[in-house]
Amino acid sequence: MSVHPGAWWVWALGLGTAATRTTDPLLLGLLIAASAYVVATHRSPAPWSRSYTAFARLALAVILVRVLFAVALGSPIPGTHTLLTLPEVPLPHWAQGIRLGGKVTAESVVFAAYDGLKLATLLICVGAANALASPSRLLKSLPGALYETGVAVVVALTFAPHLIADVQRLRAARRLRGRPDRGVRGLLQVGLPVLEGALERSVSLAAAMEARGYGRTAEVPAPVRRTTAALTLGGLLGVCAGTYGLLTAEGGVYGLPLLLAGVVAALAGLRLGGRRSLRTRYRPDPWDARAWLVTGSGVAVAALLTLASVRDPGALHPGVVPLVPPTLPVWPAASVLLALLPAFAVPQPVPREHS
Repeated sequence: MSVHPGAWWVWALGLGTAATRTTDPLLLGLLIAASAYVVATHRSPAPWSRSYTAFARLALAVILVRVLFAVALGSPIPGTHTLLTLPEVPLPHWAQGIRLGGKVTAESVVFAAYDGLKLATLLICVGAANALASPSRLLKSLPGALYETGVAVVVALTFAPHLIADVQRLRAARRLRGRPDRGVRGLLQVGLPVLEGALERSVSLAAAMEARGYGRTAEVPAPVRRTTAALTLGGLLGVCAGTYGLLTAEGGVYGLPLLLAGVVAALAGLRLGGRRSLRTRYRPDPWDARAWLVTGSGVAVAALLTLASVRDPGALHPGVVPLVPPTLPVWPAASVLLALLPAFAVPQPVPREHS
């Protein structure tokens, strides 16, 4: 039996939260390696599980763009190690603080690379969740009040994996026919069939949703609807205010109680809102001990890295002025290794035999 898809998403978001607490390239590389190992051992052969490579390429592009912006537009980080000097374009007085070209220092390039790697790690963690969690099973597990929103999110999340699968299939077919599959010409000749396939899937999805009675709602009394709206809206406002309080020094007293009250009110509103959904679940996914283990490993990594960033922020943020080589802190690195628990505690998917 496979793990609940929500557990994989909580695990990946925990790793992503840990990535936001550090700019150490060694710790970020350890997070990427842990997520890549779990994906390599536990993803299924379904088309949506192939999106991890696309997210990795997008992460690499983010790093390159971030470094190029620092080189071309400058950086507020002062530096003494000059790598090169580009021709500088003079700008009007109202564009003070912005420059095009000029001196490029090693400190600014390294700072941009650290910053881009943090965002790239977050993207790779999201890609791991897309590769491990089935979108259809995740949609089935959503509360009834979020079903319509969940359908839109699932369709959006599955668009990129299906698009990649279509491109790979069409490129393989063109190679078998001896036609070019690279360059601008190959891209243009592949683009039209890919868009046609996306349109056909959209029409088929709309027909299937209409045949299954999508959008039908039950009659709910007006007081229940008003209570649901008040609880949901009030809960979301409480979550926002509580989160703001936790992020500020002045709101540390009321932040946590307000956040907990907002979460409880929002969950109660979602519970009441689920009465409008006329649908049943066939063979619902259980949240068993393995799901708790996967969830706990991701939450533990996020909590321990957050604690480390509070106690010793210098260890998780290597300095660039002066420029020093990054070091690997021992117990934060050991905390990141907890992300590998699902690779050993969760059974690997058994490949199907083809006759």
